[in-house]
Amino acid sequence: MLTRVRNAITARHPKVDVPASKLKTEIARILKEEGYIANFKVAEEGVKKVIKIYLKYATDNSPVITEIQRVSRPGCRSYTGKDEIPRVQGGLGITILTTPRGVMTGRTARKEGVGGEILCKVW
Repeated sequence: MLTRVRNAITARHPKVDVPASKLKTEIARILKEEGYIANFKVAEEGVKKVIKIYLKYATDNSPVITEIQRVSRPGCRSYTGKDEIPRVQGGLGITILTTPRGVMTGRTARKEGVGGEILCKVW
C-alpha cells in the first residue's frame, strides 16, 4: 500500500486503488485524520474490496506527503515501548503504530501510554 501511494504521488495521480484489508483501512483513516490525503473510500469491485485513496496536493501542485517510509518489515519487525516512540522530522511528521488498542499515531500512543509495532513514518 505504501509503495503504491509513493509511486502515485511521484506520478502526480489524483487517486490510487489499493486492495483492501482492515489494517490498510485503518492506515488510510489515520492519513486522512492527519491531513495527508484528501479522502478514501472502500468500494467493492466484484468479489474483492478496494480502497480508493484520493491524494492531496498543495496549490503549487506539490504533494502533501513528502516521504512515506515503511519501518517494520516481515523479515525485521520493529517494536517500541511507550517511552521510546520516535518523533519524525522533529514532530513535523507522524509515526503509525499498531498497538494492543488498535492502529494509532505515535502521538496518541504516547498519550495513552502504550507501545507497539512501528508500521511506517510519514512526513
